[in-house]
Amino acid sequence: MTNAIRVVALGNDGDGMAQTPQGRIFVPGTVPGDEILLAAQNGTHGTLDRIVVPGADRVDAPCHLFGACGGCRLQDMALPALLEWKTGRVTETLQRARFDPIPALQAHQVSPHGRRRVDLAFRRAEKQIVLGLHRRRGDVVDMSECTLLDPTLFALLPPLRAMLHSLPAVRAGGDIQINLLDSGPDLLITMDGTPDANDRRILAQFGKKHGIPRISLQGRPPETLALTGPVFHHFDDVRVVPPPGAFLQPARAGEAFIKSAVLAGLPRKGLKAGIIELYAGCGTLSFSLAEHAKVHAYDGDRAALACLKQASGGTRVLPALRDLNRQPVMATDLAKAAAVVLDPPHAGAGAQIAQIAAGRPPCVIYVSCNPAAMLRDLTPLRDAGYRLASVTVIDQFLWSAEVESVCVLTLPGASRRNRR
Repeated sequence: MTNAIRVVALGNDGDGMAQTPQGRIFVPGTVPGDEILLAAQNGTHGTLDRIVVPGADRVDAPCHLFGACGGCRLQDMALPALLEWKTGRVTETLQRARFDPIPALQAHQVSPHGRRRVDLAFRRAEKQIVLGLHRRRGDVVDMSECTLLDPTLFALLPPLRAMLHSLPAVRAGGDIQINLLDSGPDLLITMDGTPDANDRRILAQFGKKHGIPRISLQGRPPETLALTGPVFHHFDDVRVVPPPGAFLQPARAGEAFIKSAVLAGLPRKGLKAGIIELYAGCGTLSFSLAEHAKVHAYDGDRAALACLKQASGGTRVLPALRDLNRQPVMATDLAKAAAVVLDPPHAGAGAQIAQIAAGRPPCVIYVSCNPAAMLRDLTPLRDAGYRLASVTVIDQFLWSAEVESVCVLTLPGASRRNRR
């Protein structure tokens, strides 16, 4: 007992953090409040021997694969405590960006069994297909249960295993991305063989039997291997045809929380000047924004932009193809907008942020899935005079260290000349 150490916090990757005589270490499988014994210590990494006294927020993991499957890292921590930790991560990021004051954060958490987008790996193992997620720095763990996936997707896994086993083009294995669209599951497969006519026949039969209208092969661009029905999805009341592998928010409830926070952050006056939306994708936010003003929607992905353009007829969405890192929308154009809305990729907005800071639009609504990128992006806006009007935290990546947030920034004293 005298050698026990106490876990005092979580690190950014979700591993428990403790202090030892040798310094700070991170121990996977622990939560704050745990008193633990170490099996080994290597630099800043510790290996858990056993938990002597469990922390107050420790719970039994709801999934029997926890600890083997790499999909969830924090199922041994109560969900309310996990949301509190993620809210704290966002608060700390905003403090490091030197925002003062920071408004009271709104926080939302999606429910289990709501994930509608998943990337899985599959491998041939003896006379079966192993299909699931990789264990931490290891092989594929067969997904025999899952507390994350939408039941429709989980129910698809057993017949998917059987189909992949019968597919001649699958030699050793591959990967598969599944999006649950309104038209049904949409599959994008990477395999280590070249599909022939027989493979396509097997895929078409599988798609027709299981309500999968499209199965595609990963490539540049992806190739449709089987098309057995119309492919569609809805953003609000607008029907779009997403390309294979299109980006969707992982949970429908998470998308709704993000959309609500973005719309609530729009200015109440001056919207005739229009909205500039950056990284618009297939239109997750675009059509909702267009209910309030004309939207100039930019994205650098040709397939996503083509989807958005096809669906934008009769709306106030004006799509434009643009690589926003190499050719950002310039400050002079941004200055004329009533609001700029951006949902950049995980790495952040890059060169686009300098143009926003220089253009000084009166309202910037920033959606982030990466606190480190958020710190890089928001610090220049803080330096340009922006203040936080509201912050919303969304935990739609349950039992992981990932966190989504929506920050509404306004420019005190912004005059009409900024929008001319």
